[in-house]
Amino acid sequence: MTGSVVTVTPNPALDITYTVAGLRPGGSHRVPAPLTRAGGKGVNVSRVAHQLGCPTLVISTAGGGTGAEFAADLRNSGIPNRLIPVTAQTRRTIALVDTGADLTSIFNEEGPALSASEWQRLVAAVVESLATAGVLVGSGSLPENAPADFYPALVELAHRAGVPAIIDTSGAGILAAAKAGADLLKPNNDELTEAMGERDLVTAALRLLEMGARRVLVSAGAEGMLAFDAGTPGRYLCARLPEPLRGNPTGAGDAAVSAAAVALAAGITDLEEILRRATAWSAAAVLMPAAGEISPRHQELAGQLIIRRY
Repeated sequence: MTGSVVTVTPNPALDITYTVAGLRPGGSHRVPAPLTRAGGKGVNVSRVAHQLGCPTLVISTAGGGTGAEFAADLRNSGIPNRLIPVTAQTRRTIALVDTGADLTSIFNEEGPALSASEWQRLVAAVVESLATAGVLVGSGSLPENAPADFYPALVELAHRAGVPAIIDTSGAGILAAAKAGADLLKPNNDELTEAMGERDLVTAALRLLEMGARRVLVSAGAEGMLAFDAGTPGRYLCARLPEPLRGNPTGAGDAAVSAAAVALAAGITDLEEILRRATAWSAAAVLMPAAGEISPRHQELAGQLIIRRY
């Protein structure tokens, strides 16, 4: 790798994961103690990269009691980080994994607003990190009253430093990042169709390329993952496993982004190789109990993938 995977998480969370063997709506359940860890999409990207021994840096915020827990978990995990102290309390997300029905329900608290000076310190930390970055990743939702151009600005900062930029967000942020020329966008099927107002995934992804994105990966659940490259307009790849895996899909998308980020930081630009890694890491994340880690079976899963060209 030519540099670190630098992740920017403007709306982090303390992730709390409960597991129950059969959920009865309205009923009382006895459950094991939850798994609690620092989360947010960018943090999960860095956690996976760190697990596999790839250099990474988390840039995020932390505030209040949950922010202290968030910071302590990162410290205990050994993941390099730079946290900007903020006044607002770091939000929480709760994942309820029903192993009986093989379903996971997510409850995301809304992110509190940051002050203008807190946004400035966050951006300043990003600028300082680019000297040793191999790729810059902006992930997740934005907190209340966030600058509308935050993710496009990240792309511009990265490109000024000669660093590729990956953006994984939803809504209008996808369109803005595409127009800014992001090197890779990673929506899932619902995020893509909602943002583009287009039900056909291929048509929607090609429109992102037309807007300026260089590559697009689209998670399509059991159907696998689609990959598009502006260098080959009108063509795309699809990768999937012979059979879908059972497990917790909460961090699958973040694992795919981590795989793409590690590849770009290593100078790998071949679309099929990026797709193979992203799909395998995504699948390996489903086998783990919480977001931010992948199963050692990721190499085995990569060898099982069915990849088709269209």
